[in-house]
This record gives sequence, structure tokens and C-alpha cells, in this order.
Amino acid sequence: MADHVALFIDGAYLDYVLRDEFSRARVDFTEMANSMVAGADILRTYYYHCLPYQSSPPTAEESERYAARRRFFTALERLPRFQVRLGRLELRYGPDGSRRFEQKRVDILLGVDLVQRAAKGRIQHAVVLAGDSDFIPAVNVAKSEGVLVRLFHGEGCHSELWQAADERVKLDQSFIDAIRQSHQ
Repeated sequence: MADHVALFIDGAYLDYVLRDEFSRARVDFTEMANSMVAGADILRTYYYHCLPYQSSPPTAEESERYAARRRFFTALERLPRFQVRLGRLELRYGPDGSRRFEQKRVDILLGVDLVQRAAKGRIQHAVVLAGDSDFIPAVNVAKSEGVLVRLFHGEGCHSELWQAADERVKLDQSFIDAIRQSHQ
């Protein structure tokens, strides 16, 4: 039986890295997944994100942004062995009345999926594209179940997450260039 690998991608973190470190590069997600596993058999690629916030009733701009993101997620789910897992984006108000948006459920969805796949013996390798320290407990549980965890990350990666991973790959320009969408 071949070793199986699952990929766990924090979509908001990937958006941040592509925007801030690689000039808004657009990538081919199938090519990215294949490059991250270097020929291993992919059980599934899990992609975690949220749909954009919409007020009630939504503005025309909010509706268009929502529809565009929905189309993107639908396109991802049409890729072989891809699954999109959605949290929620919630509006929060600061004490000064300022508005900010927070993702809810995304980190826990990724953590639960990683731990579940590891504990059930479905995977021998996990590839995690993230930078948040919230994933450390899930990484540690996966490792305790015998799963090798490879972390892909950008500049903004929490040092304890970096330390918790078995292997680490810093995203660089040559990797991004190799997985760019060909019709840019």
C-alpha cells in the first residue's frame, strides 16, 4: 500500500503570502499541490477559507465579491481530490467603533481534519501550508500518530509552528514561478 499524503492549506494565509511576498501572483492549484508532495499519492487537498462578509442587504460590491469568491471555491472543488472547507467571516466592532473582520472556525476545521486523518491512519504524511501558531496542537498530535509533517510557509510564519514541523519549506520565487497560472 502506498503512503498517502494530505495537504492542508490555510487559504487566507496563502492569499497573504501571494499578495505581500509575491506581487499578487496567481497560481495553478493542481500544480501547487503536485509540487508540494513531489510525486507522492495525494489522498486529498483540503483548502480552508471563508466567503466574504455581506451586510444585510448586501451592497452591489459585496454581492460581486461574494459571487467571485464562490466561483473560485467551486472551481477549486472541481479539481481532482480537492475539498474546500469553509468557516465564517464575522464583523466585529472595537471599543472605538472601528470595524474589523475575523475568520471563525477555519483554524479548528484544519486542525480537526489533520488530527482525524492522522488518528485514523489515513495518511502517513501531512503537508501544511500555514503560518499560525493555532495549528501547533494539531501538528503535535499528528506527529504523535506517526505522521510526518512538512510545513510550507512564507516570511510570516510563527516560530513555534516552524519548530513543531518535521520538515520546512519556505516559499520562494522559484517555487512560485514554477506553479504560476500559465495564462497570466
